Amino acid sequence: MKRLTKSVSNKMISGVCGGIGEYFGIDPTLVRLGWAVFSLFTAGTGIVAYIVCAIVMPSPLVPRDDFSSPNDNEPKDWPQQ
Repeated sequence: MKRLTKSVSNKMISGVCGGIGEYFGIDPTLVRLGWAVFSLFTAGTGIVAYIVCAIVMPSPLVPRDDFSSPNDNEPKDWPQQ
């Protein structure tokens, strides 16, 4: 089942328009353009709706890398003690 989530790859501000575009299979640029036109003609209501969507829409579930450890960022050539 498809879920409406914020986009990670098509993100400008918080990924709301990118997520809507990915969900419906359309170009996120068209969603952004439509949202901007909607915001202009509704005296800023679209901006409030965007903020609400940014808060309410969940982020996508990203698989955890179970093989990484907190010390993976340390250089490997440090002498062992």
